[in-house]
Amino acid sequence: MALEWKLRKVMAGKNIWSGAELGRLLQDLAGYKLSAPSISVLMNDQPKQVKTETMDALCIALECTPNDLWDFTMTSYKKKKQDKVVPIAKVANGKLPPL
Repeated sequence: MALEWKLRKVMAGKNIWSGAELGRLLQDLAGYKLSAPSISVLMNDQPKQVKTETMDALCIALECTPNDLWDFTMTSYKKKKQDKVVPIAKVANGKLPPL
């Protein structure tokens, strides 16, 4: 699985060219304050994580959805060969923990 962060593309599509502009939109439209360094990181790097509050504010300010900000590409994985599958009941000595 591959995710591509497209914030700058979305911003360009809305004629938003600076972090300061984005910061003002976040504050004015979403009521969300994000520091200049945080905005810079979001604009220049692919984030490892994004708070839901931040994603919500970006979507409100840019009038978009999370699908507009992320591009998902499915990648294939090779399955590891399993030696032997052991039934869970055997592993737990026939006793399963309570739910």
